[in-house]
Amino acid sequence: MNFPKKHKKILNIALPAGVNSLLDMLQVITDLIMVGRLSPFAVAGVGLGLQSLMLVFAILTLFHVGTNALLSRFIGASKLKRASLGLSTLLRFALFVSIPVSILWYFLSSYIFIWFDTAQEVIDLGSSYMQVLTFMMPFIFVKLVFVSALSASGDTKTPMYIKLVSIILNIFLNYILIFGHFGFPALGVVGAGISTVIINGLELAVYIILYLKGKMIYTPYFYFSKSLLNRALKVGVPASIERTLTFGSFMLFTVIIAQYSTETLAGYQIGLRVEGLAFMPGIGFTIAAMTLMGQGLGAKNPQQAKEDVLLVLKYTAVFMFIISLFMILIPEKIVWLFTNDEETIKEASLYLVIVGFSQVPLAFNFVLSGALRGAGDSRRTLKINLISIWFIRIIPAFVLSWYFHSILFVYFAMITDTLVKAIFLWIAFNKGEWQKIKV
Repeated sequence: MNFPKKHKKILNIALPAGVNSLLDMLQVITDLIMVGRLSPFAVAGVGLGLQSLMLVFAILTLFHVGTNALLSRFIGASKLKRASLGLSTLLRFALFVSIPVSILWYFLSSYIFIWFDTAQEVIDLGSSYMQVLTFMMPFIFVKLVFVSALSASGDTKTPMYIKLVSIILNIFLNYILIFGHFGFPALGVVGAGISTVIINGLELAVYIILYLKGKMIYTPYFYFSKSLLNRALKVGVPASIERTLTFGSFMLFTVIIAQYSTETLAGYQIGLRVEGLAFMPGIGFTIAAMTLMGQGLGAKNPQQAKEDVLLVLKYTAVFMFIISLFMILIPEKIVWLFTNDEETIKEASLYLVIVGFSQVPLAFNFVLSGALRGAGDSRRTLKINLISIWFIRIIPAFVLSWYFHSILFVYFAMITDTLVKAIFLWIAFNKGEWQKIKV
């Protein structure tokens, strides 16, 4: 009887989290899909802008991992007041950090497009889009703390319901602001940015209302604890550094691809968005692994935590294997949703076929990284990712691209990195040193 309960517990966390992540990604790529009807320049500009914004989202990893690791342990140990005080602390800190990040990003975002040395029209469109998105920074920083806190308590359904409503509203706002309907001017990529800012503001408002009205497990406090913040930062900072370096390396990877053609770059951006959709089941199970690991260790039951993570891994591998079949067998039909440019469809399809073969190793990356972070072992994941991404992906990609002048070899370096990381993370998880870490 206990075994089915394990499955139910995992699926109750993972499936809503996966759906929420899927909807979150859909909300982001809605901009890309709808501006895809404007021009390949618009696709490249918005896609590159979204990828550049990932550097800011890397900072958010600090709050995502730190919040989940700290609060899940308190909840596992039935210390709900401590969990509530921790949430209050992290909410205030997130708002504080978001202000300077917003200011810096507003003035520096346009230089990222110049750095990529893309066509001038791509630079102009991407820069205007990014500057608008800057205004949502405080919203997404604080909102992510709420989402992570709910996930730490095992409640992934509430964020899913909120996201479900917001994405429908986002599509409507994109329709009227990008193309100009119901008396609104056609704002193009700027309209897509304005829509995204509005939606994130509304989402945050809903979370605040639920929090203040006592609809969460957490009691509202106006409280700040330096000691609790330091405990969250101990886990969150290495994870944030890891994600920042990872996305920074992805930017260098994009520099390599941008040297080929605008269609290749646009195809790569669309491929990333499609692959991002494929990530969503994996991310949902990653959140489950992180949460169950933290709760298990908080309850002083590391063996139970390990068993839960292994079961999560089995589910994830099966899900991502099924998704890989679609990526390999019908890539053109998927890419068609994003653009009708034949050359861009060809380039994006090539990317999807190649990465389709790395989806199962990617399942190991997602779940085991999440589990180790949930245990507070974020420094180990930092080392593994840093070494692999530079010495298996970036440096070989530069060399192979220079020598062979073929995008194929660049993509092969990428999937090799995924496989190598999966092996190292599996070894680290099996050693069990994460059981000794205190958060």
